[in-house]
Amino acid sequence: MSAVTKNGKGRLEVDAVMKNGKGRLEVDLLHGSILKGLLVFAIPLFISNVFQQFYNAVDTMIVGNYLGDVSLAAIGACGAVYELLIGFALGMGNGLSIVAARYYGAHNEEFLKKSVAGSLAIGAGITLVLMLVSHLFLYPLLELLGTPSDIIEESYSYISMIALCVGVMFAYNLLAGLLRAVGNSVMPLVFLVLSALLNIGLDLLFITRFEMGIRGAAIATVIAQGVSAVLCLIYILKKCPILIPRGRHFAAGARLYKELLGQGLSMGLMTGIVATGTVILQAGINNLGYLIIAGHTAARKLHSFCLMPFSTLSLALSTFVSQNRGAGQIARIRRGVRYANMLSVCWGALLIFILGFGAEWMIQLLSGSSESVVLENGARYLRIGSPFYMVLGVLLNTRNSLQGLGSKLIPLISSVIEFVGKILFVMIMIPKLGYLGVILCEPVIWCFMTMQLVWAFYHDATIQKARGRQQ
Repeated sequence: MSAVTKNGKGRLEVDAVMKNGKGRLEVDLLHGSILKGLLVFAIPLFISNVFQQFYNAVDTMIVGNYLGDVSLAAIGACGAVYELLIGFALGMGNGLSIVAARYYGAHNEEFLKKSVAGSLAIGAGITLVLMLVSHLFLYPLLELLGTPSDIIEESYSYISMIALCVGVMFAYNLLAGLLRAVGNSVMPLVFLVLSALLNIGLDLLFITRFEMGIRGAAIATVIAQGVSAVLCLIYILKKCPILIPRGRHFAAGARLYKELLGQGLSMGLMTGIVATGTVILQAGINNLGYLIIAGHTAARKLHSFCLMPFSTLSLALSTFVSQNRGAGQIARIRRGVRYANMLSVCWGALLIFILGFGAEWMIQLLSGSSESVVLENGARYLRIGSPFYMVLGVLLNTRNSLQGLGSKLIPLISSVIEFVGKILFVMIMIPKLGYLGVILCEPVIWCFMTMQLVWAFYHDATIQKARGRQQ
């Protein structure tokens, strides 16, 4: 592998994308102010996540207000399975795009295009496997999780549609990840906003006019994501030739395919293991009754909103770290991680105040429920968990930084810690503490994961080498 740095042709094209590309919106993460670069890159990601969560929340609001607590519980009962499917696809997409970001940072256009070609081939294969496995095991999984008999059919009608079209979700996340790999976080936002508005309209049409129930909400989500994926593809074809591989680029070689598959599976399995732990945790929740399930469903939606600044900043950090690793700027990586952690701690402190006063009102607004069990338990989940959000912010920043450095095993180990912890809580703590055990489960596990990841980051060979040179 040799970076294109001297002959002019490849280097000029890469630099044009970063600085001079007409109609392009890439952010230079390799030079200038680190804090400014991270924020400018992360803000569109944050707004994208707002709209992503917004149209997920719209499903919840419309279902809760038009179809009632039982249908809301049906979505909640399969929520962990949804996170498992989408989380794996999202993790794979992000992992594959990290490799592309590294070659972009190294100004190696040839291997950048090869990494895109390899990502497309691997993505197609993984999608087919996910669809087949989902088709065979979804309903038995819902039964295994103890989904109440009065909501299992509705739950299956929702999640089976999502699983059937998981390739649509994967396509958007991969294409958006590739745009972010070259510093463009704006256009995925634009396309997601358009699809979010479409999703709202389709939700109302399918549920209130066509009376399709919660399956209509699933179909609306799939169509909206499909539109955003198509728009990403059109933009890349028209505006980002550096991301368009030719036929020869698919013969990328076993070494690059191994690197792509390793990085993609590492992140995909990481999110998959985390989501599998959440699936197991869902089994404990499903035994607590549909009103607590409904309250937990609404609380988890708000929980997702609260975590968006953390997740978007850490996602921006993974691209920042990967590009700067490709450019050999390790000291810049360490400073970027410090800035990200400071921002995460500030946001976590603010959330303690916001949720302390507004949690119950927000649960009522989102769920449309007036049941005290729904409102009180949903608010309790948020209030008890909020002091630990600062820890989670540092966890996400450190884990994504390790992934940007190319680490595959350490982030995976952190996911195994979370997985084992959730099993122990389901077996020991939830039977004793009830819903309080559910609330305490993730915050306690976050503390152990953060200690492991912070130690691993500062003992990473690349980080140690840079620190040794500075000393």
